Amino acid sequence: MFNPNVLLGNSIGQPALAASIQLLARIALAAIFIVSGWGKLSDYAGTMAYMQAMQVNSSLLPLVIFAELGGGLAILLGFQARVAALGLAIFSVLTAVLFHVGGSDATAQYNNSIHFMKNIGLAGGFLALLLLLGAGRFSIDHLLERNEHSK
Repeated sequence: MFNPNVLLGNSIGQPALAASIQLLARIALAAIFIVSGWGKLSDYAGTMAYMQAMQVNSSLLPLVIFAELGGGLAILLGFQARVAALGLAIFSVLTAVLFHVGGSDATAQYNNSIHFMKNIGLAGGFLALLLLLGAGRFSIDHLLERNEHSK
């Protein structure tokens, strides 16, 4: 009997394909944080005003930008990917709780619920992919680990 799950599992088990999929997943996970961090840096004053309106201490903005840009770049490059993945998973959950709960009307509540679940999904992706599996063959982590084992 044809089982597409088995077919995919066997295909993905090929090292080159698995490494390519891990790279694509890192790019997808990193993109939202790099773009978001750059947006906050580009509109620093506007982001501070938004944080104040949400009753979040705007002095945390440099840390937020560092988390998004630094964490996103670390994921993209596969550098300290497990540490970055754990940090961005926690950051995603905190952001969901602080910024995406409730709303002033039904539309705002609906939009916030979508963003809340997106952040929870991102956290799950970081935990499942990077924390458990690492960055993969196409990463700085892999190069560093390979050099460490060759000593």
